[in-house]
Amino acid sequence: MRSSHVAALAAAACLVHAAAANAQFQLAAGHLPATGGHSQQLDFADIDHDGDIDALIANGAEELNQQNRVLINLGGAQGGSLGFFADETGARLPVQQNGGFDVEFADIDADGDFDVHTSNTAQLINQGNRWWIDTSGVGHYQDQTATRWVGLGQPGSSIHPALVLAGGSFIDWCADSDFGDVDGDGDLDLFHSSCGPVFGGQVPTRLFRNDGAGFFTEFNPTGFQLAGTSIADGDPGIWCQGVQKANTMNSTGAECDIASSALDVDLFDADGDFDLDLLHGARQEAPRYFRNRLVENGGFLRYWDVTGSALPAEYWSGGDNYEQDQADMDNDGDWDLFGVNWPGSSEAVFNNTSTLAAITYANMQTLASSGNDDNEGDFLDYDGDGDLDLVVAAFIGSNRLYRNNYAGGAPGTFSYTQVSPTGFTSGRALETEVGDVDGDGDYDVMTAEDSAGDERLYLNVLNPGDNRAALIAKTEALASHTAAAGARTARATIQDSGSYYTTWYNATKVRVTVDGCALPDLAARTSQGNLFHALVPGNLVGAVDYAWRSTDEHGNTGVSALKSYTGTYGGAHAVAFGVGSPGTSGTPSIQALSVAFPGTTSHVAVTGLPAGTTALLYLTDAQLGAPLSLPGLCNINIGGAILAQRIGAADGAGCLVGSFAVPAGAPPGLKAYAEGFGLNGVAGNLLSSTQGLELTIQ
Repeated sequence: MRSSHVAALAAAACLVHAAAANAQFQLAAGHLPATGGHSQQLDFADIDHDGDIDALIANGAEELNQQNRVLINLGGAQGGSLGFFADETGARLPVQQNGGFDVEFADIDADGDFDVHTSNTAQLINQGNRWWIDTSGVGHYQDQTATRWVGLGQPGSSIHPALVLAGGSFIDWCADSDFGDVDGDGDLDLFHSSCGPVFGGQVPTRLFRNDGAGFFTEFNPTGFQLAGTSIADGDPGIWCQGVQKANTMNSTGAECDIASSALDVDLFDADGDFDLDLLHGARQEAPRYFRNRLVENGGFLRYWDVTGSALPAEYWSGGDNYEQDQADMDNDGDWDLFGVNWPGSSEAVFNNTSTLAAITYANMQTLASSGNDDNEGDFLDYDGDGDLDLVVAAFIGSNRLYRNNYAGGAPGTFSYTQVSPTGFTSGRALETEVGDVDGDGDYDVMTAEDSAGDERLYLNVLNPGDNRAALIAKTEALASHTAAAGARTARATIQDSGSYYTTWYNATKVRVTVDGCALPDLAARTSQGNLFHALVPGNLVGAVDYAWRSTDEHGNTGVSALKSYTGTYGGAHAVAFGVGSPGTSGTPSIQALSVAFPGTTSHVAVTGLPAGTTALLYLTDAQLGAPLSLPGLCNINIGGAILAQRIGAADGAGCLVGSFAVPAGAPPGLKAYAEGFGLNGVAGNLLSSTQGLELTIQ
């Protein structure tokens, strides 16, 4: 994204109309309402939760203050046609005129809906970024800027008190912000970039941490507060290790440059260590890379500026570096790099050659016909061949499409060929966004148009259909441990057929088995970027296996390789008692798959049953002093009141698992008793039974 005035002198003769013959995309005339704004950026999300994609548009930038707009897809709850949109700004958004550069959807308060962060510039009037919270759950927003920022200008904040605005926020010149769980605590934090007044590049980017409920406090371990808007050489790096040094190429942690004129920032796990690194754009200076050292520092958050060692020397040779993006271009499990106007006025792609010890990129390739005052790029597999192609938004001339030529060769052997004609028309595009807006199984493109133009929607007319399963590239290995009450975080990097932000909405889960018995699937959440996380119960005992599964909107499911660890516990948390009775396939068994700590879920399994057998599992508050023998049926070892029960079919491993919540206030030493039964399927559905199992709260 970028300012429009730089290229305002472009003559109409420079505008190229792509031929319609053999087009890959087609302009969807009449699908979008006329908005006519100075649009800078847009974002997709299903804000009304009706199963289709809606759009939010940032308007204004440094030229004027305008209302951001929301376009609602008329499929789903609206009962209209998928892929046609209506402007519902007046009914859904706060009425505000801002110098809007960027809008980002993010569920900041973990309530299951999509909140909004708007990035605004103080170029015309003193203003700052704002928080819009979905208070309805179906896309109606309230401005809560006054409460969502915490501690601005106070001790510990780098922001001078004079910059704090009465209605919340602070005076800044923000062109882009990005969310991600940078500290690994399960919620979405915020990188708030600044390009400075007149794109001067002296105002620092800042990092704000989420408290889990959607309230944001600046991360500033130095405690340093600026004397004004700018940061000077020699000042502490605020959120970054070392002291500020403009344009530094020192990568030792002694220096950093956090004040370049960023028009775009992106969070990705570049080095495969399961934390989010920062790619920091710059309009006039060299774009920068910051490595997150969270994992190697044992959970202590700090970034290092590694620009000098991460990027090849020839990657930047001046020019307007408007944007950058990352994607796995060669399906090798790491995320490669694309730079708009890197170097000079050309586009370039770089192969990721990082290791756990260092972020590095190499093998720069420039793209043909680039340099038409390009502003943004996005990845999608438009032709369904299993690799990620690239669409580029051009402010002068027509947008362009590049086909990825990677054909399953060696890592790093990808290359891009311009596809002509592409079906794109000329405009003033500052942003592209990728999504299946019409629900036909392939990915379409919408562009944000500056200079009072209307947004444009391009439908994929190749109709290849998405049949590619998600690539779950890397999964975190959990070490064997002693069972405890807390959860353990497992992480994975995932890519699919659309851009990385389309993958955030995949139905992603972790399947866990203990001693071969499957527990209920664990829901995973996006950490944003290319990273997902799930909470694995810490109280499991036995041989634990787990694998990730990610299903996209088109029904394709990717499955990871299996990871394993052992959970142990020294105490007598589960003791068998009584006797079992045999069925047609032997006597079933009962075992605890976890330790019952207060406030956890306890998992108990009936095992040794034929697959598909109907089984019953009961949890009671008493055991019988002596087993009750029912000749020809079963033995019963439990009595008293039923606390919980589970009835179902044994799975393919012959298990029926019951998962029971242990009250948070349950006193240690309290006991419960479990027993399982199986229907024999022959001989009149007679029962077989397990021994009893005494469970002790730890």
